[in-house]
Amino acid sequence: MATKATVNTVAYGPELEPHQIILRPLVTEKGTHQSTRHNAYTFEVHPLADKFQIRDAVQHLFKVRVLSVRTMNCLGKHKRFKGEQGKLSNWKKAIVKLDKDDKIDFI
Repeated sequence: MATKATVNTVAYGPELEPHQIILRPLVTEKGTHQSTRHNAYTFEVHPLADKFQIRDAVQHLFKVRVLSVRTMNCLGKHKRFKGEQGKLSNWKKAIVKLDKDDKIDFI
């Protein structure tokens, strides 16, 4: 007799509001290319946010339908500040692909 396992989704970390998850859009040459040709937009997001929270935040803030979310953790660069060695903080980037009928206008 096989038992059916249930999957509980548990969010780790603090409860984040949509405006706390999406920090800013990344408007770069590569991001503009992705948005025009592949309908994918790039955002800097909260480091503790997962893909499901990012998807819900984009759908709530911009009133669009999200097809997929890809995330990556970016390491901070090593920089020199006034002759002393320093490091910029790490951050998280998310590439959000939208439905073909939806569009986000940042202007």
